[in-house]
Amino acid sequence: MIEFHGVSKSFPGVQALADVSFSIEAGQCHALLGENGAGKSTLGKILAGIEQADAGEIRLAGRAVRFHSPREASAAGVGIVHQELVFCPNLSVAENLCLHDLPRRGVMVDRQEMRRRATAALAQLDLSIDVDLPVQALSIAQEQLVQIAAAVSHGARVLIFDEPTSSLGQHEVQKLFQLIRRLQADGVTVIYISHRLEEIFELCQRVTVLRDGRVVATKNVAETNRDELVRLMVGRELLTATYQPHVKAGDVRLSVQRLSSPGKFSDISFEVHAGEIVGLAGLVGAGRTEIALAIYGHDPHATGQLRLDGKPIRISSPRAAIRRGIALVPEDRKRAGLVLDLKVRENITLPLVDRFRRWLGAIDRTSEAKFAAEQRARFNIRAASVDVPVQTLSGGNQQKVVLAKAMACATGLLIVDEPTRGVDVGAKHEIHRLVRGAADQGLAVLMISSDMLELLSLADRVLVLRAGRIVANLPRADATAEAVGRAMTSGSAA
Repeated sequence: MIEFHGVSKSFPGVQALADVSFSIEAGQCHALLGENGAGKSTLGKILAGIEQADAGEIRLAGRAVRFHSPREASAAGVGIVHQELVFCPNLSVAENLCLHDLPRRGVMVDRQEMRRRATAALAQLDLSIDVDLPVQALSIAQEQLVQIAAAVSHGARVLIFDEPTSSLGQHEVQKLFQLIRRLQADGVTVIYISHRLEEIFELCQRVTVLRDGRVVATKNVAETNRDELVRLMVGRELLTATYQPHVKAGDVRLSVQRLSSPGKFSDISFEVHAGEIVGLAGLVGAGRTEIALAIYGHDPHATGQLRLDGKPIRISSPRAAIRRGIALVPEDRKRAGLVLDLKVRENITLPLVDRFRRWLGAIDRTSEAKFAAEQRARFNIRAASVDVPVQTLSGGNQQKVVLAKAMACATGLLIVDEPTRGVDVGAKHEIHRLVRGAADQGLAVLMISSDMLELLSLADRVLVLRAGRIVANLPRADATAEAVGRAMTSGSAA
């Protein structure tokens, strides 16, 4: 169905793809695997008409194609679910879903038909979302599901899924997998880009591994294993992440009492000790991110009491939270974690800019650049220098910039919301080590993750949320995948 012949692509200072050649059979689910910056998303964008190759040829069903826009690719039957969310946030769900082909009645938009089409598209994923809501009112997970529904509803013969499950819980992931299997049964060819190896073994038939923009192997999934794929990706062995008991947690650092916000969550009470990682688990809409934002001062309607190191505090804004030594790694790095037009250096030092001010408020650029370079090395951020715009980095390296910025200003509490979203397996291990290291140095860590293995690898305790309430508080010894899953779906871990 798809043949890549010698495809190459470069950006300023970066060779994204170099002589990439492999083929994908019709009706197959073919995985693209590789570290951040390996070229997976770039190859998908070239096929979808978002980027154009510098050299090489792509053949679709035996015919050479070169798409100059996503519209051309869509007309030829190629669709893409982007890693980064690409809707118009001020428009409604229905308007976004039909934006490529607005139904008309004369010269006016037929809004009734638009709502019908949007509702039918969402029904493919069993989604019951009000199509008149603006997209900006949706959670990240809901927006990701709507984006998947949009791509599927166009009737493409080839669908590219770029990290489609990065913000989805286990229940939503299984619904997506059922949909992909239905599409395959109907003859749709699927390219599946993911860092989650377990998904590739469950869903895909073939896998191509990229490293530094080059193909290193194409294999049948049934004839390989996790360790071999990791070696092909990173060129070295990685130890399997498992929970490691550590020294006893210290005094209570964060105390949350009866925290509530109308329509979001109610009567939330828990504690996090110094040196402890507390995980928040729950299905989409359970209130995990909303609780984190309330603690961070981003919910003016939240009520309740917070104590930090035993002292009552009132966090009225994120700025106030940063002053108290509370830092957040947000779920959506592009919307809430980065200023994309600024340089890597400026993003890392943004919350600490006062540290580098000198006489008359001027910034000491030498000290700032030195600090940013140290963080770049510590977090292994792949960038030509700290002075390149952060928007030129791959998604995983952008995530490392967000982590570097947060950990630089966290002195009491570190909140991480989906810390390894869109991050490769090698970087994931490194981020896990850094988060664990932050706790070992005395920080209290509150971690939200849709990745069950991640929760069980890092968290010393798991709080399970359901419909805006805590329904289980599981010490690590009792926090099995079965117990957490049961609490998320039924409200009881027993």
